[in-house]
Amino acid sequence: MKEGVRVDKWLWAVRLFKTRSQASEACKSGNVKIAGQTVKASREIKRGDEISIHLRPINKRVMVAGLIEHRIGPKLVSEYMVDLTPDEEYQKLKLIKEINFEHRERGAGRPTKLQRRQIEFLKKHIGK
Repeated sequence: MKEGVRVDKWLWAVRLFKTRSQASEACKSGNVKIAGQTVKASREIKRGDEISIHLRPINKRVMVAGLIEHRIGPKLVSEYMVDLTPDEEYQKLKLIKEINFEHRERGAGRPTKLQRRQIEFLKKHIGK
């Protein structure tokens, strides 16, 4: 096996990005860092490298446990990647999802025009 793999290929293979072009774009825009330095998509990674990825709205930290070039199933990801992301980041993501969720009682129907405008007003001003 090779000593290194392109970072964009590896990020796509371990399912951190849906497409390889998204992984390459993240590298190009400075959202992927190794040892605190922004990396290009062609940068070769090795086992033990720690990668920081800014995935809006969280910052994810992973360690390379194995090298792979081809996309794998979700169950096999743990063999190639160790997730070092702090729990606070996942809590932040959960909180954002809860804030953006609207609950309506069953059978209440669609909101009226007035209710919809009030909901939009609240979302706009509470989200700041």
